[in-house]
Amino acid sequence: MELHFESAQMDELQQIMLIEHAGFSEEEAATRTAMRDRIKLYPETFVVAKVPTGQLVGYVVGPAFDQRYLTDDLYAQSHPNHPEDPYQTVLSLAVDPDFLHHGIASQLLTKFAKVAKAQGRSAVTLTCLEALVSFYENNGYKNEGVSTSSHADETWYNMVLPLT
Repeated sequence: MELHFESAQMDELQQIMLIEHAGFSEEEAATRTAMRDRIKLYPETFVVAKVPTGQLVGYVVGPAFDQRYLTDDLYAQSHPNHPEDPYQTVLSLAVDPDFLHHGIASQLLTKFAKVAKAQGRSAVTLTCLEALVSFYENNGYKNEGVSTSSHADETWYNMVLPLT
């Protein structure tokens, strides 16, 4: 599917939140305030995917971080990216349900890895539920075991994509 990638804009917040809530449980989903802060504080690593008509169909977002694995505080507190942070995190990867199974999530991950590499990051890191481990492995990520995260009272797995 042909996609155009760009940084998220504040006027896209409503569509982003609709996709977020379609893709995540109420406990897992980011709040509107958290998502607004992410657009404001690290727009360079908040990438949206649009089809040729301009419709936003998915996004990937996360801040740079100084640790290999995500910590739960990243979901609640946003901070700007720091050039010296070696890791690029993924807090949310979501696709509009009407556009699932068209390779959009994989294209977003590929674009995000290019952005991270251009910013000098050594790896992209994320956590996912067990059901998604194979999806991320198929996109080059390595399963580094169960995360210490207790986000949404779920069991999460650390997934890392080396960029060097």
